[in-house]
Amino acid sequence: MCCKGNEEECLCEEYFAGEVGDKVPSYPLKAYQGEEFKDINLSDYLGKWLVLFFYPADFTFICPTELEEMAGKYEDFKKLGAEVLSVSTDTVFTHKAWHDTSEAIKKISFPMVSDKDGELSRMFGTYIYEGGDAGLSLRGTFIIDPEGIIRSVEINDNSIGRSAKELFRKLQAAKYVHDNGGKQVCPASWEPGDKTLTPGIDLVGKI
Repeated sequence: MCCKGNEEECLCEEYFAGEVGDKVPSYPLKAYQGEEFKDINLSDYLGKWLVLFFYPADFTFICPTELEEMAGKYEDFKKLGAEVLSVSTDTVFTHKAWHDTSEAIKKISFPMVSDKDGELSRMFGTYIYEGGDAGLSLRGTFIIDPEGIIRSVEINDNSIGRSAKELFRKLQAAKYVHDNGGKQVCPASWEPGDKTLTPGIDLVGKI
């Protein structure tokens, strides 16, 4: 259970664990985008693809390299009908200060979400409870389809940076499978234009 206190006030479904196949619940968020503070909701993105990109903290070392790379691929994500939300346990005010001062972060035009109470990170299983990084998030990446179903999960130790290029490739594969009703699936390192596979007993033992 991701919420605390009165169950009637809980904003997420009890079964939700942030795993592949889970349906993402409605959940209100605060974000910084385009020199504005915004109120958004996870449910706002039903009908399109959504990438949640959790990272430990603003004003750190690996994080700006990841986010700068994501900013460079943002237009490609949007062309696939996807939105990107970066998420940390910083406030929206810290996001703005970082955006104002870092040359890498100035390139970001997608919403930068504040999870200052850590609730969203707890929901998705990226929250760090103990040790020197307690209260921060692991590097977690979630690809969510237009129906709100999680199709891909990646969670790294905070010392391991991610690849925006590989994330985009996984989104392309997830979209291809979704658009073809699951009748075609994507083999290792698949990219658009490559051959796909048709699941079935005739394929067993033939690869």
